[in-house]
Amino acid sequence: MDSRIPTGAEQLIRSLEAEGVEYIFGLSGGAAIPIFDALVDSPIKLILTRHEQGATHMADGYARASGRPGVVLVTSGPGATNTVTGLLTAHMDSVPMVVITGQCVTSMLGKDGFQEADVTSITYAVVKHSYLVRTGQDIPRLTREAFHIAATGRPGPVLIDIPKDISQGPCEAPLTREVDLPGYSIPDRASTETLGQAAELLSRAQRPVLLVGHGVVIAEASEAVTRLAEKMGAPMVTTLLGKGGTDETHPLHLGMLGMHGTAYANKATDAADLIMSIGSRWDDRITGKLDEFCLGARKIHVDIDPSEFNKMVEPDVCIEGDARLVIEDLLPLVEPSDTREWQARVQAWKKKYPLKYRKQGGLRAQHVLDRLDAITGGQAILSTDVGQHQMWAAQFCRTTRNKNWLSSGGAGTMGFGLPAAIGAAFARPGEDCWAIVGDGGFQMTQAELATASIHNLRVKCLIINNNYLGMVRQWQELFFENRLSGVDLEGNPDFVKLAQAYGIKAFRIKRPGDVDRILNQADAYNEGPCVVVAEVVKEDNVFPFIPAGATLSDMIIEKPTVKLAKPTGST
Repeated sequence: MDSRIPTGAEQLIRSLEAEGVEYIFGLSGGAAIPIFDALVDSPIKLILTRHEQGATHMADGYARASGRPGVVLVTSGPGATNTVTGLLTAHMDSVPMVVITGQCVTSMLGKDGFQEADVTSITYAVVKHSYLVRTGQDIPRLTREAFHIAATGRPGPVLIDIPKDISQGPCEAPLTREVDLPGYSIPDRASTETLGQAAELLSRAQRPVLLVGHGVVIAEASEAVTRLAEKMGAPMVTTLLGKGGTDETHPLHLGMLGMHGTAYANKATDAADLIMSIGSRWDDRITGKLDEFCLGARKIHVDIDPSEFNKMVEPDVCIEGDARLVIEDLLPLVEPSDTREWQARVQAWKKKYPLKYRKQGGLRAQHVLDRLDAITGGQAILSTDVGQHQMWAAQFCRTTRNKNWLSSGGAGTMGFGLPAAIGAAFARPGEDCWAIVGDGGFQMTQAELATASIHNLRVKCLIINNNYLGMVRQWQELFFENRLSGVDLEGNPDFVKLAQAYGIKAFRIKRPGDVDRILNQADAYNEGPCVVVAEVVKEDNVFPFIPAGATLSDMIIEKPTVKLAKPTGST
């Protein structure tokens, strides 16, 4: 029997094993060497990435696709600071993640030692909680707490910063499953009073709309929300991250609302007499001009995080609790009105204002994504980057299953798509995973093609290549007299040759007539990762479009013929 006292690093790894961790995504370095050394003897698989930001996005994609915390391990200084973008992305989108950073030895803290960075201070605003470990005896307890905090209530990222002398020093503290956090509470069921108030409003509503947010996905509340929609005859609309929260092929589903939502989702929301937000924070991409947002509608807000109440809008009823439990408890209390006339009105909007795109004038991104939806049947895991392609994918690629839509929402992080898809492929091996990316965002983390290739993952990367930062170009065209600045991506590489340089199968689409044939070939390719490069028209705009700071009634359905005023809100 080994009587040697384990090191802090060894107890850390044992604690991670006890949490059921399968993979750690990371990049090694001096301050984290003891932890990487302890991993050698562990069944946990280390996924060596090409950049720390890529590691965080992989852990993020793993978490979104599995519902379990993703884990990251990096070194101190720039290794730690390179995780900040990934932490922000996860924090904004409520994704469970544990990021472990190496740190210089405790005696050098605050003395500008080599590769020292005060990472707990630097990341304070973008984590749910953080720890600077001061003694090895705390490692098992803090690790258990970190996973508990990351995965419960409103999920989020937790950072553990471990000085090198702590990780390589002794740790006699045993592993623990106990958690003692007196100030940390997790809401579950709502109060009888608030449920009654909400039921009364829902029962009186003549034109109800259910707003499905990311909280429905996290709480796995799809079935309950769909049952409520069917009982009330209420149309469902989603936020960007609410896609997949309920089946987008359901007859009552209107797709995404907001800035680039469907015209009929926006019209229904604008005309509703009651809007019930379930796990959505009423973000500015939905509300637009706040003081004119749905003035004629009563509002109900269901959220597990009470800090979201009254932050953007002032609901008539706020219900704190787990989305699935709240809706399940609410269902028997609702005695709905007759909404057949309302449903007919909404269906008329669907027929009058369908999503559409030009079929002439070259290869269109909308065409490619429309056909990808048909070929995958809404069954594939879809990960997107950020930009025009993201909005077109949200419009045309319907999601039928929970946790199948992975996209950076609150942070709008370019470079997210490919590494997130890689993380999802590790979480759910054997399932098809498409990364839909633009040529701009793809180049920010394209080195992670190596990670996909080394592990022979079933990741299919669709690059919508228009040689522009397309969304910024669209705003410059519409609001800045087409004075293009900083958007032309002249000098893009040949992405097919780039993929081949990594040993990855690659396809190119140039003509509309090639779309189905090549997408079918890529979809059927299961021998490892592949890349599909769609050479789309350079200048195309996403419609419908509600300018930032405008109202739902200001929606632009097609290219305007008059000059638009500069928007008052953010891009």
